[in-house]
Amino acid sequence: MEPFLVSTGIVALAEMGDKTQLLSLLLAARYRRPVPIVIGILVATLLNHAFAGAVGAWVQQAVGADRLRWILGASFVAIGAWMLVPDELEDTDRGPGRFGVLGTTLIAFFVAEMGDKTQIATVALAARYDAFVAVVSGTTLGMMIANVPAVLLGERIVRIVPIPVVHRIAAAVFVILGVLALLDIGRPV
Repeated sequence: MEPFLVSTGIVALAEMGDKTQLLSLLLAARYRRPVPIVIGILVATLLNHAFAGAVGAWVQQAVGADRLRWILGASFVAIGAWMLVPDELEDTDRGPGRFGVLGTTLIAFFVAEMGDKTQIATVALAARYDAFVAVVSGTTLGMMIANVPAVLLGERIVRIVPIPVVHRIAAAVFVILGVLALLDIGRPV
C-alpha cells in the first residue's frame, strides 16, 4: 500500500502548477468539454506512466542495489530542486483538428508528459519500489487528482491554490525521499 500512497501523494503535489496541469486548464478553457478531456488525460497518463514504470522496473533489475540507492537518492534530490522551477506552456490558437477534443487531449497530454517531472518521478518510484502496478496506479491517480479539478474548475483554481507553496512542499518531499534513499532508510528488506 505504501508505494501506491507515496506515488499518489508525490505526483499530485508535483503536478500542481506543472505544464500538464496548465495544459489541462488550457484545454478546458478552449473546448469546454470536460468528459473527453478527462478521458484523454487518463488514457495518456496510463500509457505514459506504464512506460515510465517499466523503465523504472528495468533500472531496478539492471543496477545493483547499492548503486541504485545512490542514483535514486540523487534523482529525488534533483527532482526536488526541479520542483522549484516554474513551468510555462505556450498557448496556441489551434483547434482540436481532425482528432477531436479527446484525441487532441490524449496526444497533447502524452507528449507534454514526456520527460516531465512526474514522468521522471514515476521512473524513480518504480525503481525504488518493487510494485509496478501500485506505482503506476498511484502516479495516475495523483495526476487525475491534480488535473480533473483543473479541467472542471478552470482558471478559478489558480486563484485559490498558492502554487509556489505547493511547489515548495513537493520539493521538500522529494528531497526527504532522496535523503532517506541515500541513508538507506525505509527500504523494504
